[in-house]
Amino acid sequence: MTSDLNQATGDDEAPVCCSARYNLAVLSFFGFFVLYALRVNLSVALVDMVDSNTTTENNRSSQECAEHNAMIKVLHNQTGKRYHWDAETQGWILGSFFYGYIITQIPGGYAASRVGGKLLLGFGILGTAIFTLFTPLAADLGVIALVVLRALEGLGEGVTFPAMHAMWSSWAPPLERSKLLSISYAGAQLGTVVSLPLSGLICYYMNWTYVFYFFGLVGIVWFILWIWLVSDTPETHKTISSSEKEYILSSLKTQLSSQKSVPWMSILKSLPLWAIVVAHFSYNWTFYTLLTLLPTYMKDILRFNVQENGVLSALPYFGCWLCMILSGQAADTLRVKWNFSALSVRRIFTFIGMTGPAVFLVAAGFIGCDYSLAVAFLTVSTTLGGFCSSGFSINHLDIAPSYAGVLLGITNTFATIPGMIGPLIATSLTTHNTVTEWQMVFYIAAAINVFGAIFFMVFAKGEVQSWALSDQHGHRN
Repeated sequence: MTSDLNQATGDDEAPVCCSARYNLAVLSFFGFFVLYALRVNLSVALVDMVDSNTTTENNRSSQECAEHNAMIKVLHNQTGKRYHWDAETQGWILGSFFYGYIITQIPGGYAASRVGGKLLLGFGILGTAIFTLFTPLAADLGVIALVVLRALEGLGEGVTFPAMHAMWSSWAPPLERSKLLSISYAGAQLGTVVSLPLSGLICYYMNWTYVFYFFGLVGIVWFILWIWLVSDTPETHKTISSSEKEYILSSLKTQLSSQKSVPWMSILKSLPLWAIVVAHFSYNWTFYTLLTLLPTYMKDILRFNVQENGVLSALPYFGCWLCMILSGQAADTLRVKWNFSALSVRRIFTFIGMTGPAVFLVAAGFIGCDYSLAVAFLTVSTTLGGFCSSGFSINHLDIAPSYAGVLLGITNTFATIPGMIGPLIATSLTTHNTVTEWQMVFYIAAAINVFGAIFFMVFAKGEVQSWALSDQHGHRN
């Protein structure tokens, strides 16, 4: 309680406005905005890259629902080259990103703990942006070239989340963690919100190649700002005020370890870590399945055209972005004003953020061809998932702030597996593209979500673990 009061006093001396820690939150927000824009633009562009005759031959469009006509009829630009890729090939193209992404998670966390996250995060996004610029060329060279390119983009993006967690272990005071990290990672959701409809519009009025040129250039501009304005730690920041630096360092002094080596065996034997692993895997099963296949579901089942598709596919992620920002504020308010423990907050927000989406995902499967209800339920489902950003998503910093990057690398490695196999399983379950088949996809995702929530509730912890402190004495948070 005393440490909490000290931090509250320190906060008065280190205001939020124009502070270095909130500047970092805003810049990383835009970094993750770019990151997800680069990741998801292919989901929309692919609809336009594939020859419609191939789609017809493979019987992917369902006839169960009536075609949904757009309110505004504008001539669709058809100048982009089309490719004869069947549904299975498209599944491999969309999934290939994760084969690179999974490789660099743990190395990224380890490297960030040794050399800092600034350069790792910056060059990870820069590399992804440059590879994105070459997507049209790779598509022309063939499926294998495109799959390899997407896997290379995954390699670049794989280091980003562990690098960011490692940076926050030095920058985020315990009672501001939920706020700072939810602002930072909410950029991912807004990147999805903007890039899905914007990609649809670019495809519609120009052609799909410009989708990759535009977002690739945006990534390069962000990199220049990041390298110029950001520092790895408060100690190395050029313009931070002495009061803010002292506030951050004093709030973290009982939580960080001075030992340089990573206690791998203790980490791998830690049940609280495996609670995060299971929750992260379960949450991502739903998240990645919808992220990759929602545009396809909108087009083939609900039968929206490419222009409407991008806008409607983005709605759920707008809700999630809003929820992340608000839940971060709410979580820290519960801790500061109401004296909730870190564990109680993480449990509450994880439970809401995983069981809520499961309920509405099941409901979305029941309403069939009702366009407005389908979009509403999917939006509410993904919106509620935003609560997890103040739940299991930042629990790594509660249990081992010194090794948060490594821990996130481990949990995100497991949590990337759904991105690799989820869409493939969903595609194999929807061979005839019927509403009933898609119900099964939604039911499986909901069941996995509920299991993950229960496992986390039972085995999670909220205090720094003894193995994460050099003096071997856990500090209760």
